[in-house]
Amino acid sequence: MNETTIYTLLKILASHAVNHGFDTHIDIFVDELLSENVSSRFRNEFVAYYQGQKSDSRKQLSIEVDVLDNDSLTKDTCVELRKTLTIEDRIMIVVKLFEMYEKFKNNPNFIDLPDLVANCLNVDPADTKFIKRFVALNEYDSIDPFRLVKLKGSPKLSDGKSCEYKNINQREIPGLNGCIYFLLLPDIQSYLVKFYGDSKLYLDSKEVFAEKIYLFQVGSTIKGFGISPIHYSTLVGLSGTRGEVQRAILTAEDIEYKYRNSKNGIKPFRISEESGQLIGIMGSSGVGKSTLLNLLTGKQKPNRGRVLINGYDIHAEKHAVQGIIGLVPQDDLLFENLTVYQNMFYNAKLCFGNYTKKQIDILVKKVLNDLELFEIQDLKVGSPLNKVISGGQRKRLNIGLELLREPTILFVDEPTSGLSSSDSLMVMKLLKAQANKGKLVIANIHQPSDKVFRLFDKLWVLDKGGYPIYSGAPLDAVSYFKRIVNPISSTDGGCLNCGSINPEQILEVIERKEVDENGNFTTKRQVEPQQWYDHYVEIIQNHVPVNGHKEALPKNNFRLPNVLKQLKIFSIRNLLSKLSNKQYVLLNLFEPIVLGLILSFFVKYSVGDDYIFANNKNLPAFIFMSVIVSLFLGLSVSAEEIIGDRKILERESFLNLSRFSYLNSKVLYLFALSALQMFLFVFVGTMIIEVQGLTLQYWLVLFSAACFSNLLGLIISSAMSSVVTIYITIPFILVPQILLSGTVVEYDNLHPTLTRKVYVPVIADIMPSRWAYEALAVEQFTNNRFERNFFNYDMAVSQSNFRSSFLIPRLQAKLEESIRLSSSESPNQQQIGKHVKLIGNELDALVKATSVPPFEYTEDLKRGELNDDIIDELSGYLFFLKRTVAENSKKAIHDRDSIYN
Repeated sequence: MNETTIYTLLKILASHAVNHGFDTHIDIFVDELLSENVSSRFRNEFVAYYQGQKSDSRKQLSIEVDVLDNDSLTKDTCVELRKTLTIEDRIMIVVKLFEMYEKFKNNPNFIDLPDLVANCLNVDPADTKFIKRFVALNEYDSIDPFRLVKLKGSPKLSDGKSCEYKNINQREIPGLNGCIYFLLLPDIQSYLVKFYGDSKLYLDSKEVFAEKIYLFQVGSTIKGFGISPIHYSTLVGLSGTRGEVQRAILTAEDIEYKYRNSKNGIKPFRISEESGQLIGIMGSSGVGKSTLLNLLTGKQKPNRGRVLINGYDIHAEKHAVQGIIGLVPQDDLLFENLTVYQNMFYNAKLCFGNYTKKQIDILVKKVLNDLELFEIQDLKVGSPLNKVISGGQRKRLNIGLELLREPTILFVDEPTSGLSSSDSLMVMKLLKAQANKGKLVIANIHQPSDKVFRLFDKLWVLDKGGYPIYSGAPLDAVSYFKRIVNPISSTDGGCLNCGSINPEQILEVIERKEVDENGNFTTKRQVEPQQWYDHYVEIIQNHVPVNGHKEALPKNNFRLPNVLKQLKIFSIRNLLSKLSNKQYVLLNLFEPIVLGLILSFFVKYSVGDDYIFANNKNLPAFIFMSVIVSLFLGLSVSAEEIIGDRKILERESFLNLSRFSYLNSKVLYLFALSALQMFLFVFVGTMIIEVQGLTLQYWLVLFSAACFSNLLGLIISSAMSSVVTIYITIPFILVPQILLSGTVVEYDNLHPTLTRKVYVPVIADIMPSRWAYEALAVEQFTNNRFERNFFNYDMAVSQSNFRSSFLIPRLQAKLEESIRLSSSESPNQQQIGKHVKLIGNELDALVKATSVPPFEYTEDLKRGELNDDIIDELSGYLFFLKRTVAENSKKAIHDRDSIYN
């Protein structure tokens, strides 16, 4: 019993003693209570406190004698103390009062006291009823069998009358002289324990007296000479704490993993663990704890061996075990700009495609309530540096993301990292509660406190190089390693003081250094990792049974939504995350406005006081810079989109969520944002510089360029490993866009290796800045409100002049060359055929462009045929074409001039 419980019990007994005429039986019981639970050094202090409480109660009774009944002081005392007592303290008070009642059964003053106090302290009536029967002798048959567990010795050692009850959950403990009864108290996940027999037992290093009641909590251990330690996990499988959860068996069949070009990894490791346990993985930094978790979760595939769940290979039969495994990484998996509730809600929507919105809401609120996060559900999560909720709350929320879908096997990487001792204990109690519900919880942990260490049902220890060196009860670990280091001086598992240990002792013993002749520690260890591993294999691993037989897998409600539903959920989640970041929203809305204002203001050139758009020499610069702005904005808004979600993506890939839906949600959002940004930029820029009638065309071209940048930014965000490298990469993308756009440097003036001064360099053809600039420049020239009236006529005149002045004379020259070659002594038929085919193809194109009658022998020319008749006809036809084209040019000029008139 702790100090608070003793003081409270003394105060209750003092008030009851005064109420009932200073019953001497109470003083006798108080004396026994203090003798059992308080050392003689401090006993007088408690006796003085008890006497003082009696004196205070006597004064109160004398003042209020007319209004108080016999139990009023006791009731008032209980109500007053109720505000400070935990449920564990209340139950132990009730237990001690029932012990007193059992001891002095014939005293009428004690008949109603235990029930009175239990009622005042709000102890569950069912617990009160079973506690009363558990304290009483020979009433175990009337206790719910699912709450009662009996551990008995061999038949010869447990013939006592108190050990005869058989219709309860029981297990034999070799070497135990007598039997031990355990009563489950579900509300506090603890047991009351009572021992009958002659064995000398110790509960957490304190001696256990026969027929006395003790509290057996999570992490407690009963030890004794000649018997195996009795741990909390020993009882869980025998009582009803695991509920109706179907069991899962995690098996690792000699799994081994080795990193490339390294000796590190995981050495052959064999385990077979059943659900209903909390297992800790300990070891110094870099020993492979996270690697082991990745192997067991299926994130990494072992080089050798298999990982099975109920006989199903998690790699070969991945679909069968979907939803059974849960993983909580060490890093945050939270959307910082969403609230606690929104983080849980959208995660649930991605895990339960068959649930309605109302069902998901109920589920989320239940989990938040279980995690003690309900009151902060509307708070934004924030970042670890800009905290809104505490570190412990963040960790519980991360765990809650997995608990929502209720995986049967839950892996947690460093659950207490960066947390205070109280937050660490709260998080580990949460994981322990999941184990008590029938789940298998495996957690990496570095330096647990004693209280956290006690919560583990089993401990795995890894040493440097990935050597597994221990698997067993946590409180037996120190003695196990000490026996190997020094078999003579170490005690066995029944030592009296092993119930309370410092977990750091485990690593201290493992890594203990040798001492030189001068008494100084050397760098060499007493026991190398390989030696620890050899002992482990011989003592522990070789005795691990591995059963690959398949059995039914636990059922779960995990159902992925279809691709379109995932796209919708991803899109809404992403949009809410962005909109809740006010700074992000304002910056992205005002940036294009400011850039449009600055650019258009600086390039608004005028000759005199009045601005005339036609005289603005800077319009090409405005168009070019607009293209660069669109590319820059597209990159800047998309560069961090994927890398910012990388940790969350890792988890969502573990859930087999659609990568296609995620990426398209990003694309849709970025395209929508770029559309808005380009509209704001174009609206401001064209309004100031007075570009009229082309707003839609400007927006469409710049939006297309921004979309290209969005996609390029997403690729960079996915490929790069850090935000710094992304922003270093952006200039390498934008500078070539500027240089190879054809504006800053003409293509003819580029380095000779890049251009032939005939065609646009190939590298420039892949630059979106070139095409966007060209599109806007052409559109600005051809479709402005003045030129659109004349452009078609000007183009017709230009084409006619080209055909009459250049194309047709070249065709005539080719014909003359062909005639010359055919009349030579040794005509070059191949060259003649080439010229003739060229003439035929060009004539075919001219006929289509000018709508003149086709040449009679065009098909003969295309086949490379040439004779005197064709030559005569072709000469006349080319002359006719030249004249017709010239007439078309005159007509186009006339039509254009008529518009002026």
